Amino acid sequence: MARIAYILLCHKDPDAIVKQAQRLTVAGDYIAIHFDGRAPQEAYDRIRSALADNPNVTFARKRVKCGWGEWSLVAATLRAVEAAVEEFPRATHFYMLSGDCMAIKTAEYAHRFLDEHDKDFIESFDFFESDWIKTGIKEERLIYRHFFNERKNKTLFYWSLDMQRRLGLSREIPADIQVQIGSQWWCLRRPTVERILDFIRQRRDVVRFFRTTWIPDETFFQTLVRHLVPEHEIETRTLTFLMFTDYGMPVTFYNDHYDLLLNQDYLFARKISPEATQLKARLGRLYAARGIEFQISNEGRSLYKFLAGRGRIGRRFGMRFWEVESSLGRDRELLILVCKKWHVAKRLLEQIRRVTNIPGIEYLFNEESTPLPDLGGIQSTLEKRTRHRRALMQMLFEYFDTDRLIFCMDPSNMDLLQDFYSDRSVTRMLEIECQFSDEYLIGHARRVGLAGERTSKETLDRLLPTIRNDLAYEADRIRDANFPRYHRIHETAAPEENAPKIAEFLSIGRDQALELARTEYLFAD
Repeated sequence: MARIAYILLCHKDPDAIVKQAQRLTVAGDYIAIHFDGRAPQEAYDRIRSALADNPNVTFARKRVKCGWGEWSLVAATLRAVEAAVEEFPRATHFYMLSGDCMAIKTAEYAHRFLDEHDKDFIESFDFFESDWIKTGIKEERLIYRHFFNERKNKTLFYWSLDMQRRLGLSREIPADIQVQIGSQWWCLRRPTVERILDFIRQRRDVVRFFRTTWIPDETFFQTLVRHLVPEHEIETRTLTFLMFTDYGMPVTFYNDHYDLLLNQDYLFARKISPEATQLKARLGRLYAARGIEFQISNEGRSLYKFLAGRGRIGRRFGMRFWEVESSLGRDRELLILVCKKWHVAKRLLEQIRRVTNIPGIEYLFNEESTPLPDLGGIQSTLEKRTRHRRALMQMLFEYFDTDRLIFCMDPSNMDLLQDFYSDRSVTRMLEIECQFSDEYLIGHARRVGLAGERTSKETLDRLLPTIRNDLAYEADRIRDANFPRYHRIHETAAPEENAPKIAEFLSIGRDQALELARTEYLFAD
């Protein structure tokens, strides 16, 4: 009969870890615990003391300080696996878990399932051919060496990546290895785990390669299993039920998800909310129960997608409240200042706010640091703002309690301009046409990463015409689009010439418009 050795990676909540270990070993299974080396020693001592009398519990011989996306997660897993293999010779399967996972089937069901399916359960898709990676870098994870953590040292991470690109320091993947990718939550048979441990002792070159890849916990075991085990003995799926929201975050399960979880064709679920005390209690009693029949419907993902698309009552499967309405509204007026020189548009915007009292926002789709009110998280990143642009603008209209709103936009944002003009609201645009000196273009090239402080004059001389043409192309695209209610003012025009365009754009009188057109140092660099 199958006997499972659970490999538990955890870093917090010692009391919950003790309970999880006690639940999972009550039916004769085992658990090997790795408690993050960054966590307090006293918390680790509490766990060891509470479980000291349980012969089915062991601990990794050495605690590793873990960091998301780093090799340290793989190293911690290997240490726990090695301890489990040594301590539990009767274990037939090794199952990866986190502290947020809980069983959604009985031990009786899990043992029978593994006995009937003599396979390794691990997601392993071709790294280059599959579309498993949805966002971020892809092949760069492998062909460059990563010494910094992207979450902790974003600047150094991308500086290192850029320097390796510039210097041509890419590397070859080990010739006999076809890299795979997939979820880190796997269940492997004992012979497979023993082959992996033997392989890493013999092939230090492969270990060295993965030590400096990015997010190796999604590639290391996935690649080695596919390399060591015949394809017909691998089930390319995880036995842990988990879902992700449209924002790439794991779906959290609450008290009202008990029946749904039990109906899924999985043995465990992730993530259980810390607040779901009733769910935790019910699932905690479930694992040791006997004689329970499960009606597998496996509708979890499709049901979540359906309900998230309709909204909800309470806390179950809900979509964000800002996604309910897709239009800004027929009675609202959106005023867009378009200018490549951001400081020029900001100066004019500040004067417009002073003269007209129309609420105004700077380059919210171009500058992450643009001051914005707290709108529940939708405003937190440029990616979210752009993705939910209409919802964001609707919330800003409501926040400022206005039917007229003005904001600045870079002329490169053509898709956003077209989208706003397709809305039922009234959209107006004022393009501010500026002169671009060579000095300004060189500064622009450095700001966007086209040139550095040490870029030679010869390179800059070749670069300037291309940049100037790109800026002209952006302006031409806007004019060729023939947007209605489009107006343009010029740096070289007199204030008396620009004033009528501003007046029409803002629907204000000539005197106010002339005051705005005469803004001191408006076009100064």
